[in-house]
Amino acid sequence: MSPWAGISPAPPAFTVAEVLRVGLPGHAREHPPPPQHWKVLRAITACRTPELGGHLYQCSNCAERRFVPHSCRNRHCPTCQGANGFAWMQEQASLLLPIPYFHIVFTLPHALNPLIRQNQAAGFDLLFSSASNTLLEFGRRQLGAQLGITSVLHTWSQTLIGHYHLHCIVTGGGLREDGTWAGTPAHWLFPVRALSAMFQGKFRSGLQQLHRDGALQFHGQQKAFEAPDSFAEFLGKAVDKKWIVYAKRPFAGPRVVLAYLARYTHRIGITNHRILALNKTAHKVSFAYKDYADDSRKKTMSLSCEEFVRRLRLHILPERFVKIRHYGILANCNRHLKIQQARAALPPEPASVTISTQGSAADAAAPEVPVGLPVSCPHCHKPAAWILIERIPHPHQRPSCTVPYLDSS
Repeated sequence: MSPWAGISPAPPAFTVAEVLRVGLPGHAREHPPPPQHWKVLRAITACRTPELGGHLYQCSNCAERRFVPHSCRNRHCPTCQGANGFAWMQEQASLLLPIPYFHIVFTLPHALNPLIRQNQAAGFDLLFSSASNTLLEFGRRQLGAQLGITSVLHTWSQTLIGHYHLHCIVTGGGLREDGTWAGTPAHWLFPVRALSAMFQGKFRSGLQQLHRDGALQFHGQQKAFEAPDSFAEFLGKAVDKKWIVYAKRPFAGPRVVLAYLARYTHRIGITNHRILALNKTAHKVSFAYKDYADDSRKKTMSLSCEEFVRRLRLHILPERFVKIRHYGILANCNRHLKIQQARAALPPEPASVTISTQGSAADAAAPEVPVGLPVSCPHCHKPAAWILIERIPHPHQRPSCTVPYLDSS
């Protein structure tokens, strides 16, 4: 008899995992996924199910038992990303400065989508380098200083089609070579048209270099653009399209930056709460989306589950690809030293904007509730101190492992 028989967590209304269970078999028969995609899709479908094992807890008051299954911890999983985002936010709190922060978005024209889709790692790396070098060059030219940049890659639109863009959180100012700080107005960083022109030039030049080096792949319909003349013609038409660099409203202080980053850094193509309906018999799924071309009106889209899986797969990143990167004074190699220098150069930080990751005294006094369990026991309705009584292993877990070893990519 299964050790968790009769003990199961309450399932959410609809999840991406449920849609995958319905649509993946049919989709895989027509379009077999590569091994990396299989790892991700299997992790999502198994997440927080008995398939990954879990922990068995007992209420300290009435001995009621509750089974909490393990999560997959995959970065593409919508069920796991809330906790991952919060943990990342805690780590970044010490790097915030009492200065304005700006949000700049670099977007590639959709004419490049088929080529980028076949060359994800090279194309995404080029997007990161083109956007970051554009901002750093503007910082050197206009401020004589080195900016701090955190860049986050997003690959999707609201309807899960390809929409390759980079969200950059940029410091309002930078550190000069002499250790002084060069600030910017709270409402203005750089002109977006000039940013767009430089970004477009850098990306085009980088794409041409990748083609000359033979570093691009061409399959299917894209094979027609492999020859140098054909590629030059294709690239010329793509460059003629509008390249969008968008500056959003500046953040209202470091606290807002921290909360915003936590949402954006670990966001994926679609979250569970956007799924409105799932018809398992008809293989149909409906989800909510914002139509930005129609004044951001909220609408509903219905797709076959197989088409939903196809679109979801468009946003599975290459294995070990780093989608959050830091540049300038926030670059990993020397950021703690640079942040110390920046703090020394800036005026003393007002207490009202001091960033703290510590909870209140009341929070510290309250007993910690394990993830996946309620504060009060559903059986006796009393506040529960949940007691761990058993760790139930992954069915395929190696004896020396204490966590599931599904690829977390």
